[in-house]
Amino acid sequence: MRRIRAAAVATMVMALCACGDRGAQEPPPRPVLVERPQPAPGTSRSFPGEIRARAESPLAFRIGGQLVRREVDAGDRVARGQLLAVIDPGDFEAQARAAGARLAAAEAQLKRAAADRARYAALARDQLVSRSALDAQEAAWRAADGEARAARAQAEVARNQAGYAELRAPVDGVIASRQAEAGQVVAAGQAVFTLAADDGREVAIALPESAVGAFSVGQPVEVELWTAPGQRLRGRFREISPAADPVARTYAARVAIDEADAARVALGQSAEVHAAGAGAALSVPLSAVQGGNDGEATVWVFDDGRVHPVAVEAGEFGAERVPVASGLAADDWVVLAGGHLLRDGQAVSAVDRHNRPVGAGAQDAPAPTP
Repeated sequence: MRRIRAAAVATMVMALCACGDRGAQEPPPRPVLVERPQPAPGTSRSFPGEIRARAESPLAFRIGGQLVRREVDAGDRVARGQLLAVIDPGDFEAQARAAGARLAAAEAQLKRAAADRARYAALARDQLVSRSALDAQEAAWRAADGEARAARAQAEVARNQAGYAELRAPVDGVIASRQAEAGQVVAAGQAVFTLAADDGREVAIALPESAVGAFSVGQPVEVELWTAPGQRLRGRFREISPAADPVARTYAARVAIDEADAARVALGQSAEVHAAGAGAALSVPLSAVQGGNDGEATVWVFDDGRVHPVAVEAGEFGAERVPVASGLAADDWVVLAGGHLLRDGQAVSAVDRHNRPVGAGAQDAPAPTP
């Protein structure tokens, strides 16, 4: 009987331990909705621009001649090494043949000089010829060797010249424009095509003198296509010219569009860049702020799969948004609602307003329109 009681007690203890282990397990990640902070109303400026390729290369022949064949047209997609155009190679092929004939003659002369040198060397060992005669044959061989080397280099140059009659794409991309037609005589270096490479898309804009000092390279911005109003893509200032245009008195700038959004734009599209000047306040939705004007305001920030409370300096609460003077960065992910149900360091599953996952292994989505 005592054994039965002991067994029952042991079973109960094991069951309680198992229940304790299950209770200690971390609950599954809570789903949360997040978005990037937006510029506070009145602090963002807009600049019109045009979608351009990051690298736009004018393509030209290294030699001049008549363009006899054009294989592609503006708008065509090309691959690296693809044939684009051909100029008449007749003269260059003839020069290559002539250089090859001169090389053959030089090599024959070198072969004969080498044989003469070998014979004179054998005779010199038997003291049948003078040392000066052997030196003369040695000099003749060296001269023939030099002639052969020069002819070989000239033949290589002539072959290269003949090969330059074909214009091929240096990288993958799109033919942005065409500047020559079949039958036209083009000079060496004259642009025939402009190739927009597939290494990124940018917006070319012009900043006025009064505003250029408020922006810096690397600063995040938003890009809105005129064909898709209300949908904003993420970007950053990649380049701001240090010198103004002498006529327009504006500073050329390039805004690089994030790779995740680059596929959604086409070359030549009109776009508008929305950028907040240096020191401009950000804003978050009213539902994202915990606390009020009478106390310290807090927002929950998502980072690396978990959320953390961040104290912010909030301005006057509006009907839908709250300006934030400090405490947040433009590239933070802010939890939009449900902060009272979260705890510091809690694992969450974050999505944006388009229900796309955000975080490690997920592409950052374009920020929504404020």
